[in-house]
Amino acid sequence: MSDSVLLNEAIEVIEALRSEAAHVHSITNTVAQNFTANVLLACNATVSMTANPDEIEEFVSYANALHINLGTLDNKRIEAIKKAIIVAEENAMPSTLDPVMIHVSNLRRVLANELLPSVQIVRGNENEIAALNTNSDLNSCFVKTGQIDEIHYDGKSVSVKNGDPLMDSVIATGCALGALISALSSKTNNSLVASLAGVLWFSVAGEIAAGNATGPGNFQTRFLDELHNISEDRIREKARLL
Repeated sequence: MSDSVLLNEAIEVIEALRSEAAHVHSITNTVAQNFTANVLLACNATVSMTANPDEIEEFVSYANALHINLGTLDNKRIEAIKKAIIVAEENAMPSTLDPVMIHVSNLRRVLANELLPSVQIVRGNENEIAALNTNSDLNSCFVKTGQIDEIHYDGKSVSVKNGDPLMDSVIATGCALGALISALSSKTNNSLVASLAGVLWFSVAGEIAAGNATGPGNFQTRFLDELHNISEDRIREKARLL
């Protein structure tokens, strides 16, 4: 599949989410909850975030996609995550994993590798992706974010050179991107396309917002507005695929 075809399909998935909302259940870290919810709402997705093991199965069953983030991990959250992934598999629901800081924590690294065969998409930075036990038997799409974002799936790779350094000055941007990719993954059965759609939407909006921002606080507000307002044509125009 050529980059131009990939770009066209990614734009179509963005259009699909904007025309028909998706509901994401996001078990994300407590630091990221507010920003993640606002990002999803700006992109026409709704979200639930309970990590209570006693009700998690009902909430995941209600959703269109599952987002698992391993930040602020504790025993109750681990129990909820394990229950959630079973429900997602039983319902053929797309799931995305954000293996936060697994290169530092052995507890998180063990859990991430246990979950890996059950998730469709993994989003992390270079250190986090490197700490995973990846092999040729896995069918997951890997999204490695950084100065240049790289997406690898089923022998195909595409890189995106959009975004702005100011995005790193706002907490939970990466976590929120994982949740957005989850929402988009409910609109296509191609994990590469869903991931590219999320990375492009996020990074192009961030690039534009940063150009008009005076600092991190001002940027955050502009970024949410840009996610909400940016047109698909504008994303296509500014996309820089490598």
